[in-house]
Amino acid sequence: MTATGTVRAIHIAPEQGAPMERVEQVTAVARRGLEGDRYYATEGTFADREGSDLTLIESEALAAVERDYGIDLESGVHRRNLTTAGIALNHLVGERFRVGEVVCEGIELCEPCSYLERHLAKEGIREALVHRGGLRARLLEDGVVTEGDSIERVARRGTTRR
Repeated sequence: MTATGTVRAIHIAPEQGAPMERVEQVTAVARRGLEGDRYYATEGTFADREGSDLTLIESEALAAVERDYGIDLESGVHRRNLTTAGIALNHLVGERFRVGEVVCEGIELCEPCSYLERHLAKEGIREALVHRGGLRARLLEDGVVTEGDSIERVARRGTTRR
């Protein structure tokens, strides 16, 4: 994987526990979340947790989970907002990065939880996603995110870092 990647898919859920819906484009609001998503409305399971504005997961991790555990998490079943390709999300904790027009800051790894396990009722899901569950991020700027947008690290001064 490289220091840049792309957005492969965008998913939002209008309320807690609702199925994730795929959208081609979404408006991100700084320190709030994605319009139309449960966390934007402060209704998500982890709404009071820092970095719940945006969640991301690597398509490469999803492929590894299917290969190693036989669990298919495509189509938003993983409950993360953005599915990415080509960028190591674990390396973005504490870093600023740009997704399309939006500047974000990686807060913490999005390790699997008992809620996800109960919600999906898939044996072994927690084990399968350890260190592959994605990233929680804070939205620092408003903007639009579209499928196919690039993802890249940003230096603290606002210049792109490679």
